[in-house]
Amino acid sequence: MLINLSNHPSKNWSNEQLNISIQTFGEIIDIKFPVINPVFSENDIVLLAEEYSQRLFETISKSNDKINAVHLMGEFSFTYRLTNILKEKGVKAICSTTQRNSYVDNEGKKISEFKFVRFREY
Repeated sequence: MLINLSNHPSKNWSNEQLNISIQTFGEIIDIKFPVINPVFSENDIVLLAEEYSQRLFETISKSNDKINAVHLMGEFSFTYRLTNILKEKGVKAICSTTQRNSYVDNEGKKISEFKFVRFREY
């Protein structure tokens, strides 16, 4: 099972990213990344990471897949804390890597397109 904890639902992933996810992990479950208020203290982040880790552990405990991982992409301090909790409990935490192609359109607006390349373990 791959738990996608990000602001990018798997239904919007490229076919390549979906296929690799399914081949590697089996089922994909989307959990929306929490809104992280910029005024949160470090302790607020720790508490939120602990709350989400429990939710993730409960979800993984129901998995019948041989390999389970959490695709974790988002606000850095929360991602850092949650990644550490997951690793301490032996849960694989991964991020997706992309190739960014940027160009400026005719109106001077910068456009960036991202192409999935691979998953990388934290």
